[in-house]
Amino acid sequence: MKTTRRLLSILLLLLSLTALSFFWMYRSLHIPVFHNHTGEYITIERGLSSYRILELLEDYGIIQAPLATKIYLKLNKENADLEAGDYQFPSPISPIEVLTQLRNGKKRTNTITIPEGWTRFEIAARIANKFPGKEKLSEKEILEMMDDVSLIQDIDSLATNLEGFLYPTTYQFEFDAHPKEIIAKMVQQFKSVWQPEWDSVASELGKSKHQILTIASLIENESKIDSERNLVASVIYNRLDQGIPLGIDATNVYIAKLLGRWDGIIHKSDLEIEHPYNTRKISGLPPGPICSMSRSAIEAALNPAKTNYIYYVLNVEAGDGSHHFYDNAADFIRGKMEYQRWLSNERK
Repeated sequence: MKTTRRLLSILLLLLSLTALSFFWMYRSLHIPVFHNHTGEYITIERGLSSYRILELLEDYGIIQAPLATKIYLKLNKENADLEAGDYQFPSPISPIEVLTQLRNGKKRTNTITIPEGWTRFEIAARIANKFPGKEKLSEKEILEMMDDVSLIQDIDSLATNLEGFLYPTTYQFEFDAHPKEIIAKMVQQFKSVWQPEWDSVASELGKSKHQILTIASLIENESKIDSERNLVASVIYNRLDQGIPLGIDATNVYIAKLLGRWDGIIHKSDLEIEHPYNTRKISGLPPGPICSMSRSAIEAALNPAKTNYIYYVLNVEAGDGSHHFYDNAADFIRGKMEYQRWLSNERK
């Protein structure tokens, strides 16, 4: 009888201890605690064990029940995979909420916007500023990565760099994303924009994909009005067909950027330079695209309007960036004189 009572007492004691242990563990895991690192990013390095991560967060005062948390991970191995990254932890926060955040991999991110019409030079500068990587890569080093055409050999074997293939839009990456990852994503986005049927459209126009993209980059620079881009395209095609130099000053700006001497002003020497991209001097297209272009510009290059226009001048009356278009030199000269009078007044 005494033995039975003793066994019952031991059993009750064990049950009580078990219940108390579960209560202690539940309470330890679910009670939010305050810490002094609200708004800070805490880096969880790749390769750290779950226990080492807990010790790191204990040092920050974010986890204040390390024993209960370690026991929980030991008993729930399927939930023990914690993601590396940069994290912000609100205050107060419970250990179970910390673990949930680490398992879900809610990491620090950053966005980068590439405007339409930017060259790889501006893009490299922005990447260097926002995503230099752990190596703190320079603009020059990132620009050199853009000379790697292996990313686009399947779509344009004539390209000598990634100019025109870094699609302009807004992207979001992990905060410590490497510039190579960002460049690859921009190229991938370009590939998703280019439609397979456009290859046959280009062939019908007697142009290669490389030439279409070069034309699209010129259109991107010349007009920001979607509704008139087909007209700009028609001027380019008409001039090409008639052997007239395109005379697009954006190519001279591009030359200055290539030579590292662009200061925001087109100088006379920029217009007179002997260079393959100088469309004032050469007949035909420059060797390749001069900027990143939008889908709208590509579509205009593939669908030029049927006109006799060979000139255009900024429409100063409208003031919206649109143009007047002309099919003869006399009208063009009158339009150009009007534009120059307006420009002279603007500079006074």
